[in-house]
Amino acid sequence: MDPRKKFMETFSRYKKGSISRREFLGTTGLGLATAVMATNMPGLMGLRQAKAASNLGNRVTLATWPNYHDPENFKKFTEQTGVHIQHNVFGSNEEMLAKVQAGGSPFDVMVSTNYTISTYVKLGLIEPLDLSKIPNFIEANHEAVFIGEAKIGGVIYAVPKDWGTTGYIINTKNIKDNMTTWKQFWDLTMTKYSGRTIVHDYQLTTIGNALKYFGYSFNSIDPKELADAEKLLIKAKPHLFAITSDYQPPMRSGDAWMSVCWNGDASQLNRDKPEMQYVLGREGGEIWTDFYVIPKSAEHREAAYALTNFMLDPVVNAAEVKVHRYASTDKLTNALLPKEMMEDPIMYPAKELLDPLEFGAAVTLTSPLWAEVMARFKSA
Repeated sequence: MDPRKKFMETFSRYKKGSISRREFLGTTGLGLATAVMATNMPGLMGLRQAKAASNLGNRVTLATWPNYHDPENFKKFTEQTGVHIQHNVFGSNEEMLAKVQAGGSPFDVMVSTNYTISTYVKLGLIEPLDLSKIPNFIEANHEAVFIGEAKIGGVIYAVPKDWGTTGYIINTKNIKDNMTTWKQFWDLTMTKYSGRTIVHDYQLTTIGNALKYFGYSFNSIDPKELADAEKLLIKAKPHLFAITSDYQPPMRSGDAWMSVCWNGDASQLNRDKPEMQYVLGREGGEIWTDFYVIPKSAEHREAAYALTNFMLDPVVNAAEVKVHRYASTDKLTNALLPKEMMEDPIMYPAKELLDPLEFGAAVTLTSPLWAEVMARFKSA
C-alpha cells in the first residue's frame, strides 16, 4: 500500500479511537515516516530555495502569537536570504483582524486561527495562495480535519502551521484541588484562589470557556446564553490577577497560580516546572489549527512566500515544534520529533478529552453580541 495512504488510514483509526496512541506510533513509526519522506524529498528544499531566491528585498513582517517560534530559525532565514524578520506579537485574532481592516497593514505574513480564514476571504483581505511558491506544503501530508476553513471552494487560502487545544494551567504547589472542569476553574477563581487567576485578552477563549461553565456550546450566539456568560465574567473580574494573553511570565514567577492556557504554552511550562499541570475541562472547549496567511496588502510578497515556505520545511518546522511544543499537522515534521514529544499527553490529549472540543466558529469573530460582551467585561 502507498505509505501516504497507509499513514492516513492509520491516523484516521487513531482519531476514531479504534487503536491506542502506542499502537498508532508503533504502526506508523519512523520507518513509515522515512518512507513517506523519501517519496517527498523534492519538497524538502526550504533552506536551499530560500537561499536561491531573488528579489526578496531586505525585510519581511510577521504577525504572530507570544512564545510561538524558534528564534534560531529566524536567524537562519536571514542568513540564507538577507531578509530580516520584523516580529509583531498579538494577543487575539480580533486585534489582528482590526489592524488589517484599518488599512495600511504592515504585515506580510500573519499567523491566523482556523475560524478567521473565511472572514478574511469575505472581506477581500486575502486571496488564494500561489502554491507553486510553497512547495514544502504538500496537502496529502496533512489530515483533512486540520486544513479546515483554509480550503474554501476547493481553493487553499492558508497553509497550516500547527494545531492545539485551549484549557487551563494550574500550579499544583499552590492549588491542591483535583481540577477537571471549567466549573471548578471559575468557581475557585471567585473563592479559594481569588486574585491568582488569569484569563486571555481574547474574546473567543474567554467568552467560550465562560459558556462552558453552563454547558453551552463554545461557539454559542444565543443572546440568553451569552448573557449568562457575561454575568459570570463580570462577577469573576474582581477576582482576576490579570486579563492577558501573555500569561507565562506571571505563572513562572508564582504571582498567578492558574490561567486559561493554550496547550503548547502548558507543555513549555510543564517542561520547565513540572508542578504546572494542564487541564482540559471535561465539558469541552476549543480545538484549533493556526495557519500562515499572506494578506493582499503584503508589501514584501515574495519574501512572504519565501518565509512561509521556509517555515514549512520539515527540518525547520521540527525545530519550531521542539521550542513552542504545539503539534504539527505535517507527518513529515512529526517523523523528525522525539518519541517522548509525540507521546506528550499535553500535546496529544486522550480521545475522551478531544471528543467534546469544538473548532471556533467564524461567526464568533464578527458577532456584535460577542464583541459587546467582551467590551463590557473589560470595562466593568
